[in-house]
Amino acid sequence: MIKQIIFLGSNVVVEKPKILENGFYKDFGYGFYCTILEKQAKRWALTKRGKHIVNKYHYVENSSLKIKQFLEMTEEWLEFIVDCRRGNRHNYDIVDGPMADDTIWDYIEDYITGNISKAAFWELVKFKYPTHQIVFCTEKALETLEFEESYSL
Repeated sequence: MIKQIIFLGSNVVVEKPKILENGFYKDFGYGFYCTILEKQAKRWALTKRGKHIVNKYHYVENSSLKIKQFLEMTEEWLEFIVDCRRGNRHNYDIVDGPMADDTIWDYIEDYITGNISKAAFWELVKFKYPTHQIVFCTEKALETLEFEESYSL
């Protein structure tokens, strides 16, 4: 059983995570997005209006959940993000992998619209280093999280 600390950058304390299905489609679809990188959570928090809060959780893997993990940017990762950004749903409880930052996302948009080829996409991103995200997509997945603490920046 894997135990891990994960973080959420926000403008509020989030003791009870929820899956919000609103706004635009995200890299891995709707869900509760976190990261294993505390520095990244701090950056997320600083982009929020009002307060800047980092929430910390214990995550205990549940082997009965359907988990999709991308260890790096691959063709499969790219197509998965394209499908999710188009609003297509998947059936995973948790998806874990690289996050398309603003620059990488611009390249994905160019690929989706046909402004660049897949080969051009990979050429453009080969020197970009994505950050990390883990999304909890179902209520059962949220049960693997236990709020530990939060702090203000």
